[in-house]
Amino acid sequence: MSGKTLTRMDLSEAVFREVGLSRNESAQLVESILQHISDALVRGETVKISSFGTFSIRDKNARIGRNPKTGEEVPISPRRVLTFRPSHLMKERVIEGNRSDRG
Repeated sequence: MSGKTLTRMDLSEAVFREVGLSRNESAQLVESILQHISDALVRGETVKISSFGTFSIRDKNARIGRNPKTGEEVPISPRRVLTFRPSHLMKERVIEGNRSDRG
């Protein structure tokens, strides 16, 4: 693992290089896409990006948890959580990447 993080700026730069929009237009396009994805998730919609994966919201019920240090029972409130399920193609690409890194 390289430890590098892909950022919004990296995505904007890639759009700039590969699509030919200006840097400003590229940044606006990336922001717009991320905003559409975020808004859909906030509304409770599923976001499916073909060959990449699916983002969805899951409701979790209230439950009793335990403080690992003290063993004390602690109530955990009901909440919504974001989940991501990678597509089969994405899983295969990651597995192939692992093989080529060892090589």
